[in-house]
Amino acid sequence: MQVGLDGLVHAGLLRHVPESRAFYAARGERRGPASLEELREARAALVPAPQREGVTAERVAGAPGREVPVRITVPEAAEVRGVYLDIPGGGFSLGPTAGADARNAALAGSLGIVVVSVGYRLAPEDPWPAAPDDCEAAALWLVEHAGARFGTTDLAIGGSSAGATLAVTTLLRLRDRGRADRFAGADLQFGTYDLSGRTPAGRRIADEWFLEAYAGHVADRTVPDVSPVFGDLRGLPPTLVTVGASDVLLEDNLVMAARLSAAGVDVDVRVYPESPHGFTGHPTGMARAALTGRDAWLGERLAARATSRRP
Repeated sequence: MQVGLDGLVHAGLLRHVPESRAFYAARGERRGPASLEELREARAALVPAPQREGVTAERVAGAPGREVPVRITVPEAAEVRGVYLDIPGGGFSLGPTAGADARNAALAGSLGIVVVSVGYRLAPEDPWPAAPDDCEAAALWLVEHAGARFGTTDLAIGGSSAGATLAVTTLLRLRDRGRADRFAGADLQFGTYDLSGRTPAGRRIADEWFLEAYAGHVADRTVPDVSPVFGDLRGLPPTLVTVGASDVLLEDNLVMAARLSAAGVDVDVRVYPESPHGFTGHPTGMARAALTGRDAWLGERLAARATSRRP
């Protein structure tokens, strides 16, 4: 048996490597906030984009006495092919960026699907389990109301970075309710799956401030609702794992993919060369290739779900 990254990297991606190298050399290394003060500065620098045409801001039922904000992007297509539950990243503390509406509009237009983005509560003001509670509430709302509201019950879920983590914990919660099978696929981009620092992959980020902000009060961070790599992953939908070869979370994503596969989940792992954390949000050919591949994968999953319902 041969094990290596070469088999996970499509040869056609290599043509984007020179551009990626040049882009990241000019951009320089970036990191997330390392303190509450830096977080506040980063939040203050986030300028909300004007609300785009076709995007509505609403609130859906959450825990008793609470509503969860969502942003709904509707495609121009006459017939909606499905609904994608988008869980933004940002280290559980930053929330969606100003470009989130534009990215969701691109996804909606590419596939003819509705994109519902969750405005979950942020750490450290609202640490775990606030974020997964809100994401679960939004997912359950879709399960109950997508058919009547959007004319389709074909669902998918996804997120990047912390959003990918929350996508997995949401699916685990739904699986335990017997409802994970309502989702045709999960799009996971460079998530962090061990927040405990117990695994070799988890120890690579064990000193990151966002971990303390989000789960510093949790006595055992190996609980799957915090670190889903430790969970029973059986019964989850087909999953696309996207990660850059230069991402500090590369190993974490490969371990999660291996555990999903061992649990019987249909997993497609795609590794992109010369790509750091968050690369799908950058203006490079490598990012465009990753998102084009993501769109095609989601389209196939939704089409397969629609076909399976036909008599």
